Formats: sequence, C-alpha cells, structure tokens
Amino acid sequence: MKTWINYGSEHWANLVMIGKFKDSESAEKTKAIIDEITEFMSSSDDDHRNADRYSEAALALLMKVGFHSVSPAELENFRYDIRSQVKDDQIVITTDEMEISAFLKLMVDKGARVEIFSAHDYPDSNGRDTTSQD
Repeated sequence: MKTWINYGSEHWANLVMIGKFKDSESAEKTKAIIDEITEFMSSSDDDHRNADRYSEAALALLMKVGFHSVSPAELENFRYDIRSQVKDDQIVITTDEMEISAFLKLMVDKGARVEIFSAHDYPDSNGRDTTSQD
C-alpha cells in the first residue's frame, strides 16, 4: 500500500499580513472598512472574479469608505477565508490564500506599514500560532 500526501495550492500559503498604523484609531477604522466590505461581498450576488467594472452598489460602498485603489476583480479577495484582528495599533490578517492584494492596498492606502510573511517559514513571528495548525 502506498500513501500519498498532497496539499492543495489554494490552502498552502499560511500567510500573515501585519499592518502597523500610526495609532490604534487608524487601525480600528481600517478594520471597520475590512468588515464592511467583507459583509457587502458575502451578501452580494455580483461576480467580481474577472470583473472589469464595479457594480453600482460596490462603487457606492468604495466611495463611502474612501478606498479608491482596488480593482473590480480584487474585490473578490474579501470573499476569501481570512481572519483579521486589531492588536493595539496593528491589524493582523491571517489566511491560507495567496490573493491578498486588496488587503495590502487598503492598509497602505490608510497609512500602514505592512509586513507579509509565511508562518510556515517564520512560525515564531508575531501574528499566527502555527502549533495548532494541521
């Protein structure tokens, strides 16, 4: 009998993204934007995967929250399985996805210094406890 172990590439990244802001208020406001866009995307029937235009509702939301650098297709990033939390003046995002450009753009746009790394390679770094991961 042969045993074959394989990992799907869509769940291999084990990424940690840390956005450090100048103050905790900026981190909280940016986290609220992440939550608002995530909620919008989870309730929207619009398919943004290969979109070259925003839906009217998406455009209205982006104007409201002041996020102008995301492409229509990148909005799909907010449907992915990500975990985000505020730690003082930082937002820590963890995910197994590689498509994270929307979050990077948002945090930079809102004034963060951003660090991105694989918790596979840096398990002791701030952000993710890998001891409980499969």
